[in-house]
Amino acid sequence: MFKRIINKAEEGIISLLLVTMTLLVFLEVVMRFGFNSGFLWAQELTLHISAWFVLFGVSYGLKVGAHIGVDAFIKLMSPMVQRVLSGVAVVFSLVYCGLFIYGSWIYLSKMKKIQIELEDLPVEVWIAHSILVIGLVFLSIRLLELLWHIAKGDTTGFRHINEAEESMHLAEELAAEKESFGEKKQ
Repeated sequence: MFKRIINKAEEGIISLLLVTMTLLVFLEVVMRFGFNSGFLWAQELTLHISAWFVLFGVSYGLKVGAHIGVDAFIKLMSPMVQRVLSGVAVVFSLVYCGLFIYGSWIYLSKMKKIQIELEDLPVEVWIAHSILVIGLVFLSIRLLELLWHIAKGDTTGFRHINEAEESMHLAEELAAEKESFGEKKQ
């Protein structure tokens, strides 16, 4: 239940951020080049939306295996050694996230205390930058989930995109479509 809520929240927020950022940039381009006008706050809002998008995207990328990994050396090892090395990597990643969350928490608490607002928007800095803690908590949840799967033996490590395999699959699909299109044409 918790996992499903996290998944839906993450996907919904990422979708909302992407749509909002796209529409905002489109509107700003139309205003600037079409009407020689614009919004003073649009660039700053776009910057913060993209930061939120990236930090939510990191944990989502870990979930779906979209990160690129260099694991040629690890693949030479036995599955048990792969699990151990991956477990160590996850633990180091969790330590990194913990340190970053701690530092971000201190930064955000100081920003809240001094109540500085963004330059062009009437939003306090600590609210706009709270994605530092939120995004890293989501990433930590994904890392803990991965560590659990490694410990149970469900996986030997991080899921990565295999670009070469994916490219070959796309080439085969294109060749099949081209062949199918050639048959229909005749």
